Amino acid sequence: MNKLIVASNNQGKIREIKEILKDFQLQVFSLRELNINIDVLEDGNTFMDNAYKKAKEVYDVTEGYMVLSDDSGLMVDALNGAPGVFSARFSGEHGNDEKNNEKLLNMLKGKDKNQRKAKFVCALVLIIDNHREIRVQEEIKGFITEQKRGKDGFGYDPLFYVPGLEKTFAEMADKEKNGISHRGKALNRLKKKLEEEL
Repeated sequence: MNKLIVASNNQGKIREIKEILKDFQLQVFSLRELNINIDVLEDGNTFMDNAYKKAKEVYDVTEGYMVLSDDSGLMVDALNGAPGVFSARFSGEHGNDEKNNEKLLNMLKGKDKNQRKAKFVCALVLIIDNHREIRVQEEIKGFITEQKRGKDGFGYDPLFYVPGLEKTFAEMADKEKNGISHRGKALNRLKKKLEEEL
């Protein structure tokens, strides 16, 4: 069975990825599960730049594993695409969902629905071996709510409203979210490409 490392310490992301890849003949590990302590400086200009950098740095220190890296974030029209690649550290403190959400709501205070248009973007890079890699990118469009809604999910999920379903990501069960989300769509495309490679 092929072994795959998810180059992340974000437990929410890892849970989503494991769930979506569960039907695949893969053993999926997080960095923490393999005691890999690596902190990649995400200084790329795009989600794809950062995803590749993370995957490559982890791949270079492991042997016999495929490495999957995701870089994703929120882009808000009225903020010229911010927080973008800085989504996880928007408030200045890496991974503080509470503060990131608070800053976003404050910046959009008083803006109408049309000014609250946003999209979630997910770039995935899978390094299979020294000669093969897969890159995919997907997105989903929605709006930023005026207050948090829902208890599930992570990151900006309580603020990201999907009009077709009339719910935020945080109001959706995992299966529902994974079926339509930027990461779900990217992973499904990646799965199809991986089936051709393995």
